[in-house]
Amino acid sequence: NPNNDHEEPTLKHLLAFCLVLFGAPAFAAEGMWTPAQLPELADVLEARGLQIDPRSMTDLTGHPMKAIVSLGGCSASFVSPQGLVITNHHCAYGSISYNSTGDRNLLENGFVAAGLADELPAEPGSRILVTVQGEDVTGTILGDLPVGLGGRARYQAIEDGQKELVRACEQDEGHRCRVSSYHGGLRYELIKQLEIRDVRLVYAPPLSVGKYGGDIDNWMWPRHTGDFAFYRAYVSPGGEPADPAEENVPSQPRHWLRVQPGGVQEDEFIMVAGYPGRTNRYRLADEVANVIDWFYPQRTRAYGIWLAAIEAATSENPDAALKYASIMAALNNAIKNYGGMLEGFAKGDLVQSKQALERDLQAWIGSDPKRRGRYPNAVEELKALVAESQSHQVRDLYYENLTGRSALLGAARQLYRLAREQEKPDEAREPGYQDRDLIQIRESLARIEGTFDPEVEQQVWLKLLLTYAAIPEDQHVEPFDRQLGLDGNAVDAPALKAKLDEMYAGTSLGDTQARLDWVGKSAAELEASDDPFIRLAVALYESDMQLEEEQKDLAGRLQAARPRYMDALLAFQQSRGRVVYPDANSTLRISYGRVTGSRPRDGLIFSPFTTLEGILEKDTGVEPFDMPRDLLDTIREKRYGVRVDERLGSVPVNFLSTLDATGGNSGSAILNGRAELVGLLFDGTWESIIADWDFLEDKSRSIQVDIRYI
Repeated sequence: NPNNDHEEPTLKHLLAFCLVLFGAPAFAAEGMWTPAQLPELADVLEARGLQIDPRSMTDLTGHPMKAIVSLGGCSASFVSPQGLVITNHHCAYGSISYNSTGDRNLLENGFVAAGLADELPAEPGSRILVTVQGEDVTGTILGDLPVGLGGRARYQAIEDGQKELVRACEQDEGHRCRVSSYHGGLRYELIKQLEIRDVRLVYAPPLSVGKYGGDIDNWMWPRHTGDFAFYRAYVSPGGEPADPAEENVPSQPRHWLRVQPGGVQEDEFIMVAGYPGRTNRYRLADEVANVIDWFYPQRTRAYGIWLAAIEAATSENPDAALKYASIMAALNNAIKNYGGMLEGFAKGDLVQSKQALERDLQAWIGSDPKRRGRYPNAVEELKALVAESQSHQVRDLYYENLTGRSALLGAARQLYRLAREQEKPDEAREPGYQDRDLIQIRESLARIEGTFDPEVEQQVWLKLLLTYAAIPEDQHVEPFDRQLGLDGNAVDAPALKAKLDEMYAGTSLGDTQARLDWVGKSAAELEASDDPFIRLAVALYESDMQLEEEQKDLAGRLQAARPRYMDALLAFQQSRGRVVYPDANSTLRISYGRVTGSRPRDGLIFSPFTTLEGILEKDTGVEPFDMPRDLLDTIREKRYGVRVDERLGSVPVNFLSTLDATGGNSGSAILNGRAELVGLLFDGTWESIIADWDFLEDKSRSIQVDIRYI
């Protein structure tokens, strides 16, 4: 302490110093930490550069955490007292596409609202979710479960407990609640979020900025992408969440992020705050081996077929191509992601390290009678259930995933399931079909219009059906085959095409109002319909329910086995002095790190920043390297204004960091040590794709767009 030469060092000071100096594994940059865990990290966070009280970040109603919001798949942040929200361009892609037409192509040209009255509605179903409370409800969910409860019964008991908690929580109008599980179901938390339902598009750069480099640069470095956009949250004149309406006014959040216009420098401490979707860091070796040998290769194949079918069907239809742009972008991203995963696995030894961990865990359990009594067969039981789940994966991918890609069949199934569920008391209905879900059901049915063209869907679905028909016959679903005239692997393609011609010609579900008119109809009314897609949904209902029952039984058994394994694993890791973060599960998390480049392989060095000059070097004038001419002229003339970084001699565009992140973190705020906004996370480097399963501190790097470029 420079202000007290006589202060003696405490254990706390020495621990923080040693952690920084020696990089103890417990406090490495790895980890997507819950806000409640931050006090455990207080010493190391302060030593590394955090300038606010880490305990203040456990308060979800205070600054900065209440400024961090979810879009239900992406992250975002309030950045003004008038409800302005910043996120990634690719997170707003659906809304930009929804408002685009051939004559007014906002994807290509970008959009800026001249004033509040000119802001555009986001795509139907858009939400801004503000987390206001998290409460541990493990005792409520698991406390009264009988010992030895069967899989299906256990699943139902946990679901019923969750529904009751959600029902009580949502008595507070304007809020959306859910129960999230941690460590495979070892712990449960009730999450309460303010649900803002009127979301409007304020600004989006042209595609040539927001997706500069396109799929070529995706997951690559150096990067020069302006992946940012702005929404605004609207509420009723009284300040409450409300359905979209002309009289609504901009939300006035109590907390929003302040921008640090000076950005960040190399080696500076930073944090990312957002809603990472899902990681699998604590899975078994068998599960890792399966994704390497089967899951990712088969997904790559299946999604490649799907993507090629869309491209062929839209090649001469620009309006349809615009509608399917967001789906194609998602498929391209997934395919490239899977390829990067497989390459990352091939360069590492994750399966072997997982096997070694399981052996060490079993030895630790077996070395103590009390542990043997508490964790009997914890590893073996889970391994057996994992093997059982993998026996259905061909059917899960090619039947449930691929053949379900007809928007019209999906709508028909949803409508008939809703009718059947509404025959029950609300509390007994399947989640997703309760009264609380009716608004979202209507929105999902309306949203189909933005990504649907009947001719395109028919061509694409035919290709997907033929792909499904070719899988082993024991993975087929007989009622589905019978209804569509499929005969195992022997398929009459012309007859199947004629069948689809008849179905698409005879349906009214391609019309949005026709779909919405079926909401609230009885099961008997739907059963009497002559619409071919509704008839197909009715015919498939019993087999759909049978498959769902099988899945719930297996899920219930996993809900018993995985927590036992995780309980043992956490105790083992804690016995070795390690603080353990939970896998990502779309709840609010904080990761910390620093701005730095990397050496991904021999002879290759990644500098931490890219600059405007790199855009000039890449630009060819041809998509995806076709920056708008006025911006190119600005760069050539070095009209940098006040955003220039004197050390770089230019304006930074993107930067690298050691932040631990995954899907769902897109749009997340990057905060400096004072919790000021310095950028947005939008991607990771090729070497980081494996982060869903493993974190490599020397190679894993996230990619951010610099606030000075924004």
